[in-house]
Amino acid sequence: MTASLPPPPASGAPAPRPPNALKRFFDGDVWHSFTRSPFAMVAAFVALCCLVCALFANWIAPHDPFDLSALELMDSRLPPAWIEGGSAKYLLGTDDQGRDLLSAIMYGARISLLVGVASVILSMIIGVGLGLLSGFVGGKVDAFIMRICDVMLSFPSILIALLIDGVGRVVFKDAHESLAFAVLILAISLTGWVQYARTVRGSTMVERNKEYVQAARVIGVQPMAIMWRHVLPNVTGPVLVLATLQVASAILTEATLSFLGVGVPPTSPSLGTLIRIGNDFLFSGEWWITIWPSTMLVLITVSVNMLGDWLRDALNPRLR
Repeated sequence: MTASLPPPPASGAPAPRPPNALKRFFDGDVWHSFTRSPFAMVAAFVALCCLVCALFANWIAPHDPFDLSALELMDSRLPPAWIEGGSAKYLLGTDDQGRDLLSAIMYGARISLLVGVASVILSMIIGVGLGLLSGFVGGKVDAFIMRICDVMLSFPSILIALLIDGVGRVVFKDAHESLAFAVLILAISLTGWVQYARTVRGSTMVERNKEYVQAARVIGVQPMAIMWRHVLPNVTGPVLVLATLQVASAILTEATLSFLGVGVPPTSPSLGTLIRIGNDFLFSGEWWITIWPSTMLVLITVSVNMLGDWLRDALNPRLR
């Protein structure tokens, strides 16, 4: 006995709607690769915890480390709560000003993440734009942009960031705190755009000779429209991987600048500033002042780097 087939849809019945973007994502190869990689899941969990603690520090942190009226100098340099002499009020101890280290780390991580993500976005905008232009136009434009990249790569990125940040501080001596953050973000961005430009240039030179680009030229599409509408969507894979890895690098660069005393303003200390403060007391026995901010910095950078490595493998079919 044969099974009966379902009746055909009525002539006036609406056609089934295609799945939305969220459903396509969960049914795609990237999500499947993520659920099959324990390292990626652990890294995502750690990165998410750090991000939640940073973004919601105002509600999660037990104290406000920037409220001067609440600081108690008598509570300065207290050890963690589980060590003799510690206080249950300060789980991870206090720094030299009596600030709760747990709360200071949460607020400091928010500043570090803000500077890191903002600088990566600016670097990506500059680098992707110049890389598209260089790879698509070619000729003298390509040679000029690539020579600038060669000059930038010939100097250590931290020295370029120090130079730009120092010049900005001299030019804007009495700048507001927000302008100081802008100078720092610009200093880090101008050292990171080169990788995006070189990566996008190579991918663009491959894409510009393909049939869909030639077809767009034949029907009279403007070159600028071809770059942004047709070529750019096909070169975003390497850019996303590079951006994920660059977030960790930008956070480390900001921490280095703050450790050297030329980063974020002292009134808004980041993780690098907290590490620098704790370094002065490391050999006097107050190890917790520098160890806990350093641990938070390591967790953020390692988890983001692990996610970047997984994303690189997930977006490259040859590495699956």
